[in-house]
Amino acid sequence: MPTARAPRVPVEERLFSLVLALLATDSGLSKTEILSTVQGYRQKYSRSGDNAALERQFERDKDDIRELGVPLETIDDPSAAGNNQALRYRIPRGAYELPDDIAFSSEETALLTLAAMVWREGSLSHESRRALLKLRSLGGSASVPELEYAPRLRSRDAAFEPLRTALDRGVVVRFDYLKPGDESARRREVAPAALVQHHGRWLVSAVEVGSGAIKTFLLSRVVGPVQLTTTPFTRPSAATAERALADLEQVWHDRTATVRVEPTSDAETRLGKRRGTTRVGPDALTVHWTDEHLLADELASFGPEVTVLEPESLRALVRARLATVLDAHTDALDGDDRG
Repeated sequence: MPTARAPRVPVEERLFSLVLALLATDSGLSKTEILSTVQGYRQKYSRSGDNAALERQFERDKDDIRELGVPLETIDDPSAAGNNQALRYRIPRGAYELPDDIAFSSEETALLTLAAMVWREGSLSHESRRALLKLRSLGGSASVPELEYAPRLRSRDAAFEPLRTALDRGVVVRFDYLKPGDESARRREVAPAALVQHHGRWLVSAVEVGSGAIKTFLLSRVVGPVQLTTTPFTRPSAATAERALADLEQVWHDRTATVRVEPTSDAETRLGKRRGTTRVGPDALTVHWTDEHLLADELASFGPEVTVLEPESLRALVRARLATVLDAHTDALDGDDRG
């Protein structure tokens, strides 16, 4: 009977668990105690087998947390001098606390953590996760009530995680992408350059293999799994995500639509509060957009509360969506009549 594989624990979670474990002990922990109890090691630890690979992982992890500035101490056992298995490890809390002249209020700590959570979802996920690890471990024992209610930003798009992994590894990916109006998805092969969130939606800016063109793909339109290849590419700079967001912001700024809304309606309230919306009449608004099809979906959801005045292309898209809804309900009613 095959042995069940141990669940994979993310690197940042293992390092964070190691830091907390070593902060919580005054006398230190032996290597055996660490490997058999700390999250990320214990899942692979064998009490009767060979743990050489796990010990090498621990040695690499020690180097990683020291690079973060964590003062990890090694304590020798006087009764077993020279015996590496008897060494104990700890992080002296006093040496790792912030200097006395630096302090954060609970509100400032909450804002720092929230900023780190947002950063963690960016395109430089490896570096941001390490930075978040250091921030959390610095305040690991602090009680900050505000953080109990801190939002966790997560993408529901299945393509997000494999694309972030591709960015970390610097490899090309393939996926099927369904553009609005197309009857079938088209296979794309791209080098991911940045994962960005714009107006609540996740997009990937990528270089198309073959043409070299820089294109932006909406993650919700990726159909099926993202396939990671072994083809490497030069990892993008930190400014790539900023440029991608700046380009999206420029598109949003340049594209507008004028709509008539019913006074005091839900449409007037929601559209009126959108960033950049301006009132151009007693019942007319000008709204900005980056994707005409997404805006058409939103406007159609308001039903008779909204009428598109311009552009005509958007007006046609909204009419088509409302006609589809009408046809669907008409067919349902006809079916009920026949029954």
